[in-house]
Amino acid sequence: PFHYAIYNHSYRVELRNSGHHVPSYLTLEQKAAFVFVLLLFIFLALLIVRCFRILLDPYRSMPSSNWTDHTEKDTFDYRIV
Repeated sequence: PFHYAIYNHSYRVELRNSGHHVPSYLTLEQKAAFVFVLLLFIFLALLIVRCFRILLDPYRSMPSSNWTDHTEKDTFDYRIV
């Protein structure tokens, strides 16, 4: 079958019939970049989950004293006299 290898400075790529490039190993910089991108995707997923939780229940994330003080003290600025 059609099979040969190309040797480059930092990595070796094997070409096969399918035309896919298969790196046989990754350099240290490539491994570090993949780990960094993976961590960024995990951080992004956590932020998206937190955002949707706040959107679905916005009053759970804030302390109750911020939005119930005016009812307890009976100091409505918008009440009709």
